[in-house]
Amino acid sequence: MSFNKDLLEQIMKIHRQNSQNFTLCLNDKSYPLTSVSITNSPIPVNEPTTRGGVYFSDKFAYKMKGIIKDLSIVSLLTKKMLGPNTEFGELKITSQIDSDGSIIDLEMFTNLINSVQTPDSIELSMIIVKLDSV
Repeated sequence: MSFNKDLLEQIMKIHRQNSQNFTLCLNDKSYPLTSVSITNSPIPVNEPTTRGGVYFSDKFAYKMKGIIKDLSIVSLLTKKMLGPNTEFGELKITSQIDSDGSIIDLEMFTNLINSVQTPDSIELSMIIVKLDSV
């Protein structure tokens, strides 16, 4: 994982106080993410392990969940999730925060670890692997 943990903690704090907008960018299209949550929680490993080319060295990871209402994305997601593929493909999620009066554009890169489809939406569970301010 390559990100500034202080910046991620700031994003989590701002998001708890005032829900911010997140957008999934995939194949030159944008999909709004709703009901977003970001947590630092345990991952189910007892020792460092490699899964799909991604090395988990910590027992905790920053996880993100969100819902997309556009079901046309389902076929695109199968190319990004471990299962049909030997490696995770990263998903790019963008957002903005107001830090001391200046707007900071953010790009988060995540690995899709699970998705649950309902008749009108799809819930994505991801692990944040990279965070950049642009």
